[in-house]
Amino acid sequence: MGSTRTGGNTEQLARRAAAGLPEAVGQQWVRLIDLSLPGFRDLRHSGDGTYPSPGGDARRLLDATLRATDIVIASPLYWYSLSAPVKNYLDHWAGWLRVPGLEFRARMAGKTLWGVTALADQDRSVADPLVGTLRHTARYMDMRLGGVLLGNGNAPGQVLADGDALEETDTFLSDASLTAVAP
Repeated sequence: MGSTRTGGNTEQLARRAAAGLPEAVGQQWVRLIDLSLPGFRDLRHSGDGTYPSPGGDARRLLDATLRATDIVIASPLYWYSLSAPVKNYLDHWAGWLRVPGLEFRARMAGKTLWGVTALADQDRSVADPLVGTLRHTARYMDMRLGGVLLGNGNAPGQVLADGDALEETDTFLSDASLTAVAP
């Protein structure tokens, strides 16, 4: 969960979509704002360009990411893109790519990336930068983009009045595999 608010429209939409998954599909929900994930530091051009193996919450998040077959990014649309906690999480991927022996990219290849977002605009094209970020991330990591679920709502609970989004939640994650992690 990438929102800075608990129980907001994006979370409601994501939980509704996840409720349609078969019971055999494991789910691990991670609320990024509850983690002590430091801001990403770019070390590519320092020393030999490698990164140390992460510790603490960053390690727990890395392990959850690697265990998952499907990664569901649930982020409200903030300034036309991903929330800051989700952007920081994805920035850490750049470091994890350079941890010796981790093989992050190879281990992410073949997984499915999904997006769930709530936006406060009837024009869904305002979410194009967010969708593009997820599409390009999936492509770069040799992942599959399962789709991006868009719901409309500003005040908490308003997304539940978006009939089109609610209808889509019934089958949105129907292609999800074994374990979904929702940061």
